[in-house]
Amino acid sequence: MGAVTDIPQDLLAEFEAAARRPLAQRFRYSFVRTYKPVLDDARYRSFESMEEYRRWCEENLPDWLGYGRV
Repeated sequence: MGAVTDIPQDLLAEFEAAARRPLAQRFRYSFVRTYKPVLDDARYRSFESMEEYRRWCEENLPDWLGYGRV
């Protein structure tokens, strides 16, 4: 494991500045809203079973979202 001195100074300074921010501000900056096709197109969805949910994901969601079975 590397020492703290292995961290580039600009990144270390950015981290230290972020650590000094109030918690509410850190929360506000930490979440990035990203549109997810199909998932964000309805207010909610409900399923009778996990199997039904998984099947719906496989049939409707793009692979790059990562909701497919492994």
